[in-house]
Amino acid sequence: MLQSVGTLTRGMSQPAEAALEGVAYVDGQYLSASEASVPLLDWGVTRSDAFQETVSFWGGYFFRLDEHVERFYRSAARLRMSPPDENLLRSVIHELVKRGRYTSAYVQVHMTRGVPPVGSRDVRACANRFRAYAVPYVWIAKPEHQSRGLKVHLSERCRIPGVSVDPQVKHYHWLDFQMGLLDAYDRDCDTVLLRDIDGNVAEGPGFNAFVVERGKLTTPPAIHVLDGMTRRTIMDLAGILGIAVEERPVTVEEFVAAEEAFLTSTAGGVLPIVAVDGQEIGTGTVGKMTDILHNEYWTRRSQGWLGTPLRP
Repeated sequence: MLQSVGTLTRGMSQPAEAALEGVAYVDGQYLSASEASVPLLDWGVTRSDAFQETVSFWGGYFFRLDEHVERFYRSAARLRMSPPDENLLRSVIHELVKRGRYTSAYVQVHMTRGVPPVGSRDVRACANRFRAYAVPYVWIAKPEHQSRGLKVHLSERCRIPGVSVDPQVKHYHWLDFQMGLLDAYDRDCDTVLLRDIDGNVAEGPGFNAFVVERGKLTTPPAIHVLDGMTRRTIMDLAGILGIAVEERPVTVEEFVAAEEAFLTSTAGGVLPIVAVDGQEIGTGTVGKMTDILHNEYWTRRSQGWLGTPLRP
């Protein structure tokens, strides 16, 4: 069975009271997240011209930090922004966790296009801005909720296609997700999955999707969806455990008829799905393979697998 909330959070002390609201880095200064701000005229606000990278910290280790850093610079290059020096980026990530005295945390580093000169519409004229924050670890669904599984709404909405916005950039274009979430809540569901431009299952707000059929994992290809870090991790785990994985389009009919289905996210790891729009997935309970992958993920993470220790 899925590890209990007690197992997952054992030994996880609370951060300093002031850090519960978050610790931020803005313009070379560390301050509380409530004091941090982005200028109203920054095109990150007015045009969603921004990107981010979210790193999780658990039990003294940052998970897949080098790969998050690599993806951060990949996004900067694709959006033609000027990121900070890598030494500064890594220093800020470590310092935010230390200042919050976190034992588990959710660290987000992001870039915005910046504020243009008055009257200018020239994207090149903006001075790009780097900011970051850390908050206590974020869950899409807390462990006790995961143990009974999630109810998902499979929306008719199409995720922004890759021909319009590069899905390999971790961007902030989320209005399709936000409206999909409202639709899901209206249907008494926990979250939402959107479709790709061809009508197949795509991704959800902050997570990728997998189905299990005849002992094999299938997940939508990283053409219309982000190549999520936890998605990558589950594919690695499958290789270690001898489980076949296929990346290909997953139809709505195939998804609903699957033996098992689950989501993967930095905010929670492996998240079981038990129903889609009122129709049970498999037996309507957490599936066997989902259970195995969930427990392997958290057991290995607790042991520091693929982890970078916090600097002293």
